[in-house]
Amino acid sequence: MRAMQLTTPGQPLRLVDLPRPRAGAGEIVVKVLACGVCRTDLHVVDGELPDPALPLVPGHEIVGTVAELGGGVAGFRLGQRVGIPWVGGTCGHCRYCRAGRENLCDEPVLTGYQADGGYAEYARAAAAFCFALPPGYGDVEAAPLLCAGMVGYRAYAKAAGARTLGIYGFGAAAHILAQLAAADGVAVFAFIRPGDTAAQRFARGLGAAWAGGSDEEPPEKLEAAILFAPVGALVPTALAAVRKGGRVICGGIHMSDIPSFPYRLLWEEREIVSVANLTREDGHAFFARAASIPIRVAATPYRLEEANSALADLRAGRLTGAAVLVP
Repeated sequence: MRAMQLTTPGQPLRLVDLPRPRAGAGEIVVKVLACGVCRTDLHVVDGELPDPALPLVPGHEIVGTVAELGGGVAGFRLGQRVGIPWVGGTCGHCRYCRAGRENLCDEPVLTGYQADGGYAEYARAAAAFCFALPPGYGDVEAAPLLCAGMVGYRAYAKAAGARTLGIYGFGAAAHILAQLAAADGVAVFAFIRPGDTAAQRFARGLGAAWAGGSDEEPPEKLEAAILFAPVGALVPTALAAVRKGGRVICGGIHMSDIPSFPYRLLWEEREIVSVANLTREDGHAFFARAASIPIRVAATPYRLEEANSALADLRAGRLTGAAVLVP
């Protein structure tokens, strides 16, 4: 099979020929139809996340059809469309797994980071961590749901019923989450790179009640704010925008350093929390919502061999919505 492989962080991916993976016990092999290009992939490729399993095929927003079933696999059939997410396996025995918090597993297997992912024509995965996908979404549109959608949903749950919600960084995750929140009657305030009026129009078109620059104050105090932009300087900015008792949720896996800020921004029981990975329960709950609320997924397709161009466009902020590789 053809695949885009990372051998040295900080260097471009290489198009290589690799043996097609085979399914072991409890595993499936999928023929990849689409694979989203996530900001986490960018952090892996740029060397901002430590110790990737090199050489590595990135990608963890994988949509494909089942091409092979390993021994003991139940619940999937050949030819079925499925999704492979970021969390590809957990130990099942650490204190977090035993407590139902598998997203915090001490020994996880993370797709496209510790195991080969979907920047390829085929991908292998543990069947127990794969998802049946809701109908009504094409392959390209479904791919971003597998991380951008699910991590946005987990971050949204941590907003704890907020009725005024700020979102900083309006990329793949934010444009999905904004539609879910708007469907729930939440007033969404989109904070976007200053001067990007096209992105502001895009946010308002997806139901945002207000859209402006990340350097602007919202027209009213927020009950919660979610940060998808990996910019630590936005943490004190968001704290200043939330009301007393409000919460700032950091939705990314990597962020630049948070600068010092006066205690008064944190005082009055404001909180800062992070989101780490996902649980299968998150995925099932999110896909149930996605099936009931049609989400308009904005996605730009790229050929598999254009993976470096897709990553460059994501790095430079040239995308509206998500980038998706199509083998």
